[in-house]
Amino acid sequence: MPAPVDRRLLGESRAARRHLILAGVIAAADAALIVGEALLLASIIALLAEHGLAPGAITTRLLALAAVLVARALLAGASELTGRRGAIAVMSELRTRLVARLLLDGPGRRPAEVSTGELATSSTAGIDALEGYFAGYLPQLVRASVIPLAVLTCAVVVDPTAGLILAGTVPLLVLFMILVGKGTLEKTRRRHRALAVLGAHFLDVVSGLETLRSYRREEVQRDTLQRAGDSYRRETLATLRVAFLSALVLELCAMIGTALVAAAIGLQLCAGHLSLQAGLAVLILAPELYGPLREVGQQFHAGADASGAAERIFAVLDRIPPRRAMTAAGPAPDPATAPIVLGDVCFGYDADRAPVLDGLDLVLTPGRLVLLRGPSGAGKSTVARLLLGFEHPWSGTICCGEVDLAAVDPEDWRERIAWLPQDPAVFTASLADNVRLGCPGATDGEVVDALQAAGGGRLLAALPQGIATILGEGGRRVSAGERRRIGLARVILRDAPLLVLDEPTAHLDPVAADDIAWRLRRLAAGRTTLLISHDARLDGLADEIVELGAGAVPAELHETRVAA
Repeated sequence: MPAPVDRRLLGESRAARRHLILAGVIAAADAALIVGEALLLASIIALLAEHGLAPGAITTRLLALAAVLVARALLAGASELTGRRGAIAVMSELRTRLVARLLLDGPGRRPAEVSTGELATSSTAGIDALEGYFAGYLPQLVRASVIPLAVLTCAVVVDPTAGLILAGTVPLLVLFMILVGKGTLEKTRRRHRALAVLGAHFLDVVSGLETLRSYRREEVQRDTLQRAGDSYRRETLATLRVAFLSALVLELCAMIGTALVAAAIGLQLCAGHLSLQAGLAVLILAPELYGPLREVGQQFHAGADASGAAERIFAVLDRIPPRRAMTAAGPAPDPATAPIVLGDVCFGYDADRAPVLDGLDLVLTPGRLVLLRGPSGAGKSTVARLLLGFEHPWSGTICCGEVDLAAVDPEDWRERIAWLPQDPAVFTASLADNVRLGCPGATDGEVVDALQAAGGGRLLAALPQGIATILGEGGRRVSAGERRRIGLARVILRDAPLLVLDEPTAHLDPVAADDIAWRLRRLAAGRTTLLISHDARLDGLADEIVELGAGAVPAELHETRVAA
């Protein structure tokens, strides 16, 4: 029976392949011990029945049987231990790949067709579903492939008639498992889809509670969540019903098969065509033949869960293109001494749509501030992502001096950049740790100085524990203006030669915007700066103003002077 899981899970995971090989070795050793145990136990019972108590012979066989039982117990423990360790290794490897793809290969590029809630569900509960597969289902699947073969071989050698009966019942059992498995897989996929929908709805509702309450729409969302929860409950119960019914039928098939073998052995014993020891050996082996198959059936829902989870995880991985391979990444140039030139750059987020930037030419001269303006969707923030190396142009070049940034280590290049995004993120951590994102080794004094330079004095005064105050969810909430101050403090603390500032005064009141503009003037002095803004109050800061028109084609280039 094929394993109900994406083949990529085994093909692309080294930990999974190691786990599969080890499970095979343990299963082979266990199969040999099962045959040995049956033969020893049958010989002991036959010896007692035919010759009475023979201490010497029985003692030897009993000691051998005890050794086999101990060895099987050790193998069972080893199988459980390696299964859990293998599951943890595979889950850790896959979660690392998922996080690396999201954070390193495609920062900010969550696939449009994948909601945040679905992504969170796939990376947590989805990956956790793989534990049952690698710790339970996969070892049983390997055992079901190895042990029945060894049992059938021994049974055919000892008693061909009973062996043929066993061989005839196994295909029927496997066929039934395949038929049940197909239905289980489809039900499990529906259950995972229902869970993803429930997770997405729940996350949206939690993040928008205040808005929903203000518009008195909480009752509607409660009903939506209830419907999503009911759908998930129905799909889960449907999956469990199939699992329970399949286990019942598998037990019934195994009982019938064992009964047929017992009847055949009894008839042969009565006719004198079979020795007692041989008959007992086959009779003891019969449950061992059906046992692994029944256990696979009982664990099948874990394999089905893993299949649905793997499909969702790999769907996310496939939608985010991996980073371009760097064959010989060189050191990053210094933007403080060499101009940054974007030459005939063309880029878009979707190959099926028109590019966001088409034929963009832009020069950032060392020590000068370029103000980038244009309507929404013209590609201003895309220019920032290209400079940061989060995206790569479809065509054209981005160079610093004579060095093409495509041939530069992106991490080394980003060390020379301080970025202030449109909406600076505030994480659940202390204020100091949030500011230290710009410079992890900064002292508390340097953090305070950066906050003061960013105009965060009022924020510091309002915090009871100063820079040790926890911010974000579960801590002290911050306003949009305070987030700007924290983001600006990160930039100040980083002290990089290239500044990329994206809408630093957006959604601020005039007083706060003027204060930010004054601080940006001081910050940008002597640094290469790209300032993205709609705010006309920032025009006086610019050495050059670039207008991006519809389609992101530079419309005009203005020369202005920095206000005295």
